[in-house]
Amino acid sequence: MAVRASVINFKGGVGKTTLAFNLAAGLARFHESRVLLVDMDHQSSLSIVCLGTDGWNDVADRGATVTGIFRNFLGDRLPNSEIVSPTGFGRHGAYSELVQIVPANLDLDDIEIELTSSHQGNAIQSEWNKRTLMCRWLEETKLDEEYDYILFDCAPATKIVTQNAIAASHGYIIPVVPEAVMERGAPHLHNMVQSGIDQRLQALESMGRYRSMYVRETQLVGLVVTRIQVARNGYTIDHTQHLNSLQRRWKRRLVQPYIKQGAGIGEAMTDRVPVYDLSGTQNIGKRGIHLQFKKLVKTLKDRLDEL
Repeated sequence: MAVRASVINFKGGVGKTTLAFNLAAGLARFHESRVLLVDMDHQSSLSIVCLGTDGWNDVADRGATVTGIFRNFLGDRLPNSEIVSPTGFGRHGAYSELVQIVPANLDLDDIEIELTSSHQGNAIQSEWNKRTLMCRWLEETKLDEEYDYILFDCAPATKIVTQNAIAASHGYIIPVVPEAVMERGAPHLHNMVQSGIDQRLQALESMGRYRSMYVRETQLVGLVVTRIQVARNGYTIDHTQHLNSLQRRWKRRLVQPYIKQGAGIGEAMTDRVPVYDLSGTQNIGKRGIHLQFKKLVKTLKDRLDEL
C-alpha cells in the first residue's frame, strides 16, 4: 500500500510545487520508489513541469485530468487509470519509469464552484461523497497497490478539492518561508486540518459509505523551510528572526535542512529538471542546493514511512 501525503499551504509562493516535484524525483532517484503525483491545483504548474506544455495541452484537450474524478459527483462516469500520464521530465525523461502523474487543468477551479453548490440526496451523505471522491477513485482503480508513495500537490486553499486530498492522505507537509505571515498562517493551517477538515469528515463518516482509502486522522509530517534568504554570515536578519520563532514553536516538526533562496531552483523548474541533475552548475551545484534537497528527501521519507 502506498504512503499518501499532501503538500499544502493556503499561501502561494512558498515553493509548494517545487517541493512536491523534487521530493518525487528524489524518492525515485535515490530510493528507487514508485511515485504517483496528483496535481490538485487548477493552475497546473506541476503538470506542465512533468509533461511539458505540449503534453499538458494534449491531456487537457482529451479531458484526461484529475477533473474527471470530481465530475463524477455531477453525474459523469468515474474515470479509471486512463488519467494517469507518464512523466517526461529530467534528462532524456530519466524519471518516467518511476514517476507518473494525474495532471490538472484550469477547469478544476470551475468544478470546485460546482461542487460547493451541488447536492445529491441526503445532505450529510452528499457532503461526505463530494469529499471522498479521491478515496473512491483510488479504491476502484486499485492504484494504491502500484506505488510506494502518492503525493498530492494542493492548491493554495482548503476547499473541497483540497479536502479530498486530506481525506485520502496519511500525512501532510507544509512548506513555509520564514516570514511573519507564516508564523501566523502555519498554526492556523495545522489547526484547520485537525479541528476543521479531519473532524468534519469524522462527523460525516457515520452517515456515508465506507471508503477504505479514507484516513481519519491526517498527521503533520513536518514544516519544510523554503526560500530562506542567505546573508554573509548565515541568513538575513528578518529571516533569522522568523526562523527562530518557527523553531521555538514547531521544534522537531521543523524539518532540516532548510532550502536556500536562489535563481537556480526556479530555472530548474522552467527547464523541467530536478535539482539533482544540475550538480555541475553554478547556481545549484556550487551552492549545494542539490545536496540540501537530497538530505531533505531522506528526512521526509523516514517520516512518511513512520505514518
